[in-house]
Amino acid sequence: MLMRSASTVASTVGSAVAVSGVMSFFACFAAALLLSSECLVIPVAGVSREALRDTYDEARSGGRPHDAIDILAPRGTPVLAAVDGTIRKLFTSKPGGLTIYEFDESGTFVYYYAHLDRYASIREGDRVHCGDVIGYVGTTGNAAANTPHLHFAVEKLPATKEWWKGVAVNPYPLLRSRAVTLERSVSVPMP
Repeated sequence: MLMRSASTVASTVGSAVAVSGVMSFFACFAAALLLSSECLVIPVAGVSREALRDTYDEARSGGRPHDAIDILAPRGTPVLAAVDGTIRKLFTSKPGGLTIYEFDESGTFVYYYAHLDRYASIREGDRVHCGDVIGYVGTTGNAAANTPHLHFAVEKLPATKEWWKGVAVNPYPLLRSRAVTLERSVSVPMP
């Protein structure tokens, strides 16, 4: 098997984005190699690869693109760091509600977790490891109150590292091809 350095893969992925404006499946697969050489987990505890649905291209209100996948789970289910990285931003917005932006270790990709019920014990700047509990599934923001889920997105960061200006990458093929399911036994306090 041909092995390439992370910088070569990053350059290849960057070229694919620059040429097409979106990532092809093959560029996405190359991105998967870069995203985490050792660990990639489905970011909701107990959810299998087979349970995932590709909602990336589904239209949203006003015709806006989804550019993410929704992972349905009961309210309070632990949300896990998909890769090793750093919590760059904890943010509350009208559409996303409680959100987390996690940069991967190389600072090439940002992982976006939205509609959280609450955060785990994390702060901006914290290093997290693949599988660490970072939050809990909820319905904050514009999520339907009766449909708790994690809105999960991956973006290739621009050179400026502005977390809100990345180029969207469909996380579905990444998660389906190589992510693992982690079970977490957590007691969820009732309000």
